[in-house]
Amino acid sequence: MSVPDLSGRVAPGFEAVAEELGAILAESHGSGAAFAVYEGSHPLIDLWGGVADRDTGTPWQEDTIQLVFSGTKGLVASCLLVLLDRGALELDGPVSRYWPEFAAAGKGEVTVGQAVSHMAAVPGLRDGFGAADLLDSGRMAERLAAEAPFWEPGTQIAYHALTYGWLCDELVRRLDGRSTGRFFAEELAVPLGLDLWIGLPPELEEYVARLTPADDYGITYLGDEPEPLLDAVYGGLMAEFRWNEHAFHQAEIPAANAIGTARSIARLYGCLAGGGGPLVSGDVVRVGRAELARGICAITRRPYAFGVGFELQTELGRFGPPADAFGHTGSGGSSHGAWPTEGLGFSFAMNELQPEARDSRAPRLLAALADCLSR
Repeated sequence: MSVPDLSGRVAPGFEAVAEELGAILAESHGSGAAFAVYEGSHPLIDLWGGVADRDTGTPWQEDTIQLVFSGTKGLVASCLLVLLDRGALELDGPVSRYWPEFAAAGKGEVTVGQAVSHMAAVPGLRDGFGAADLLDSGRMAERLAAEAPFWEPGTQIAYHALTYGWLCDELVRRLDGRSTGRFFAEELAVPLGLDLWIGLPPELEEYVARLTPADDYGITYLGDEPEPLLDAVYGGLMAEFRWNEHAFHQAEIPAANAIGTARSIARLYGCLAGGGGPLVSGDVVRVGRAELARGICAITRRPYAFGVGFELQTELGRFGPPADAFGHTGSGGSSHGAWPTEGLGFSFAMNELQPEARDSRAPRLLAALADCLSR
């Protein structure tokens, strides 16, 4: 391939995407990235390049894996689709039907649909938490079950940055008996042959790219909410950047610590874009991407729309030009999703974390992809 510092494969007609990723890497000042696109189970684009560890200069390789932060939520949403497809879960039913302890403090009528669309009114924990608390999802679920709603459930959207994971993980555990990480591995990753984990096996640590936050990296925040509310939602995460530590890779943090390759995430979304087979029915994929909530986040004041855990398109156009796109982005710039009309799944994963306000990397790649498709 002629693009400097770039390796991989590109189907004829998509060379402009490789050129765009090459330009992004040339501007990256010593970081790395991967971008992949699948049409169903067929790879159209599988590219990687740059540096996996800025400190050592280790190059990004074909088997480099990357932590994708809230890209994890789309994987968890895919687990929920499996449970919906099997009739084990009902969106209109109360969370407390499956998790009785969650009814405490006035949450007895919160529905599963509200919980998975960030309308459950428990976006954080009033007593706060530190980064190390994330290593015990069971304990965090207990604390969440005891938490009172911050406002009337179902009345406003608020991004449940971490509590989404504990909510969904506990639903999976109560319904199936397995943790979300194990459920994902056995029901989705193994059948599709994905190099993708929620809770990384220790022997794979050597393949993980090292995250490098930009100096201005932080929470996307457009409002003027008091800081205690932000602390309740995000805890000490921004003050304590510990995501390069092995403990934070190997624990199951079901809203935030999936690790894998871009090709594996694109393969998963390619499956969903193509109708769900062999994982779930086309009908349940349509349910999963149907809008359950839309509005301005009560905490960050940015627009959101959600289906069953998946982000949907808003005026920000985070998933490229198609209006029917869905998926989930990750803090720092990763973007993963499906274009159903085109039957495509995509994933962009990188190790330099940039603030959303100035990060154009994924939008540039998706624009190049759309341009190639239109020719």
